[in-house]
Amino acid sequence: MIEHHDISANGLTFSTRAAGPSNGRPVMLLHGFPQTSWCWSAQLEALGDAGYRAVAPDQRGYSLMARPTDVGAYRSEHLVADVVAMADALEWATFDLVGHDWGAMVGWLTTARHANRIRSFTSVSTPHPLALRLSQFAQDAEETEPHSGTEGFLVFGVAEAKLLGPDGTALGLRKLLSATGLRPEAVEVYVEAMRAHGAMTAALNWYRAMSGDEVAKLPPITTPTLYVWSTGDAALGRTAAEATAVYVSGSYTYVELEGVSHWIPETLPDRLSDPLSAHLAKH
Repeated sequence: MIEHHDISANGLTFSTRAAGPSNGRPVMLLHGFPQTSWCWSAQLEALGDAGYRAVAPDQRGYSLMARPTDVGAYRSEHLVADVVAMADALEWATFDLVGHDWGAMVGWLTTARHANRIRSFTSVSTPHPLALRLSQFAQDAEETEPHSGTEGFLVFGVAEAKLLGPDGTALGLRKLLSATGLRPEAVEVYVEAMRAHGAMTAALNWYRAMSGDEVAKLPPITTPTLYVWSTGDAALGRTAAEATAVYVSGSYTYVELEGVSHWIPETLPDRLSDPLSAHLAKH
């Protein structure tokens, strides 16, 4: 059974999905663009059934009551602070952290800056930010951050119009998601969420607020880390995926899924559950 709760944290209110016993070992799961906490439905059920207390928030800009209008409000320090503040509100002294896409980017930053709070970290799809940056400097044509062709996302109004369309039917977003392998049910869930007032601009502001300076001096990751990457990812390529190991000094496990698209949690959650369960059990 998946529960729905609100969490007041960092001056905002976040909607969440949750599963598992209230006294279970805590796990927080962070979604990416343009997902919502719905992407973790299968993992919430699996973790809850295994006795964990799993909570997936709709992050800043995605929760109706956590949608600032200023671009600066989406800088990484605020996104990281949200994670820590939500854990505080849940009274989690330490917790396991899982992220996909932009949620994994926030996860890397949170794990680097708050290692004392994170029991283990799992990144799905997204490499370490410095590995991603290295691949960009190397001008690897298949690497971007964190989606291919996202330069247009930085232009106010233009990106919104391209993705939502003049009639608000979000045909552009539908085409983008379908072309990258997302199944139809998930496409409709995310399109509906992004059509809400202000939601698309808020989600795009994550891209607009990101600065390379924020990751330039990250300390090595000492937390036990699992990285799951898929060869069918149209956005994040092998160069950064394989370079990620350089930036993890703690226990590190790399799992490669052959022929799977970027949308691992929605399309093949069972392929994710096995390595995630083993990683949590080991640490």
